[in-house]
Amino acid sequence: MKLGIVGLPNVGKSTLFNALTNAGAESANYPFCTIEPNVGIVPVPDKRLDVLAEMYKPEKLTPAVCEFVDIAGLVKGASKGEGLGNQFLSNIRECDAILHIIRCFENDDIIHVEGSIDPMRDLETINMELILSDMEMMERRIERTTKAMRADKSLAAQMEVFKKILAALEEGLCARTVALTPDEEELLADTHLLTRMPVIYVANVSEDEAGEEPLGNPAYVALKEYAKSEQSEIMWICAGIEAEIAELDAEEKAIFMEDMGIEESGLDKLIKASYSLLGLTSYMTAGPKEVRAWTITKGTKAPQAAGKIHSDFERGFIRAEVVSYDDLVKLGSIAACKDAGLYRSEGKDYVMQDSDIVLFRFNV
Repeated sequence: MKLGIVGLPNVGKSTLFNALTNAGAESANYPFCTIEPNVGIVPVPDKRLDVLAEMYKPEKLTPAVCEFVDIAGLVKGASKGEGLGNQFLSNIRECDAILHIIRCFENDDIIHVEGSIDPMRDLETINMELILSDMEMMERRIERTTKAMRADKSLAAQMEVFKKILAALEEGLCARTVALTPDEEELLADTHLLTRMPVIYVANVSEDEAGEEPLGNPAYVALKEYAKSEQSEIMWICAGIEAEIAELDAEEKAIFMEDMGIEESGLDKLIKASYSLLGLTSYMTAGPKEVRAWTITKGTKAPQAAGKIHSDFERGFIRAEVVSYDDLVKLGSIAACKDAGLYRSEGKDYVMQDSDIVLFRFNV
C-alpha cells in the first residue's frame, strides 16, 4: 500500500510524515522545503501478530507494511509546472491513494502560502490543479483515440468513457464523482487519473482539538460535508501532537495519549482508513520460523492469496488449511483446534477472511 501525502506548502505534511515514519524528513517554515519526495515504510499496527509471536516464539516477526510518500507542496499553477508542479504530479500518479492534508488551525508563527487560513479554498486549489492535469491527459487520449478509431471501431466504447470523464472535469468535478460500470472502469484503468484515485482528506487541527471529533470547528465540518459528497474518507489529526507521540516509548505514549484524550495514534487511524478506502484486509501465516501478515484485497480467493507468498503457491495450489485467529488464541494450539473440529481444509473457491491463519498446500 503506497500513500501519497499532498497539500499546499506549510500545512503540516512533512511534520505528519516525520511523525508517521520517524524518517526525519526536513520540515521548515517556508514553501518547497520538500523537493524530492521523501519515502517512509512503516509496519501496519496489528496486535494479533504480537499474540501469535508469544505463542510460536518465531525466529522472525514480519508485519504488513505501508509506504508513505511525502510529496512537495503543490501550489496554484502546478498543472502548468509552477513550483515544479508537473514533477510532483507524476509522483502522485505512482501511489495507490492520496492523503490530502488541509490546514484547519490558526498560528501566526507558521506562514500560509495564500496569506490566510481557508481550508475549503485550499482544498479547491489542490483539486483544481489535479483536475486541470487530468483534463490535459483526457484531451490527449481523446485525440489519439479519435485517430485510432479510423482503423479500430471497437475503441468507440472507450471513447465514450473518456468523453464522460472529460465533461465532468470541465465542470470542475473530480473524476471519482463519475459513476461508472465495472466494464467502463476497466476501459479507464490505464489512464492513472489523479482525481479518480481514492482520497482521504486529513484535517490538521489544533492541539486542543486532537481528541474528540472537532465538530465545533466550522472548517472541519465543511470538509466533512465535501468528503461525504464525493464518498471520500475524512479524518482529523494534529500533526504537532503526532510528532510528540512519535518521540515517546510505549509506556510514555500511552500516558500522554490518555492525558490528551486521544484513543489511537494518527498512524493507526490512517492505516485503518486507508485499508477501508482501498478495500484491503490481511491474513496471517504462523510457525516457529516466522509469524507474518499478508495484505490482500477483500474478496481474494485462496489460490490468489497464496500467490502473494510465491507464484508457485498459486500455480500448484492444492488446498488451504485454515483456522481463525480467535479460535487458535482461545484453544491455545493447532492440535486443540483440530480436536475441536475448528481446523478446516478449504479449496480453490474459498474467499479469505481477515481472521484467517493459513497453511497453504501446493505441488509444482
